[in-house]
Amino acid sequence: MTEASIRNKPGMASVKDMPLLQDGPPPGGFAPVRYARRIPSKGPSAVAIFLAAFGTFSWGMWQVGKGNKIRRSVLHFRIGAGSFLANELEKKQTENSQE
Repeated sequence: MTEASIRNKPGMASVKDMPLLQDGPPPGGFAPVRYARRIPSKGPSAVAIFLAAFGTFSWGMWQVGKGNKIRRSVLHFRIGAGSFLANELEKKQTENSQE
């Protein structure tokens, strides 16, 4: 089928000559769209989450501090024991060299 038989015109001079065929809304309009956020209020509050995170962080830092104290005491023991062992080794070497 040609344009002339569809539009009942011998030809088109412009697109503006075409009759308008537009879809429109149904009579009475469309149904309203629900766009509100309906989030359930389940679970802990923001304050509870913050306090739990703060408590966990504080406990972790306390554990780190405990570990640092232990590491520091072991380091001081090694320094003291190292000089003591060096003196003992030197004492044995001098005894062996005198015999």
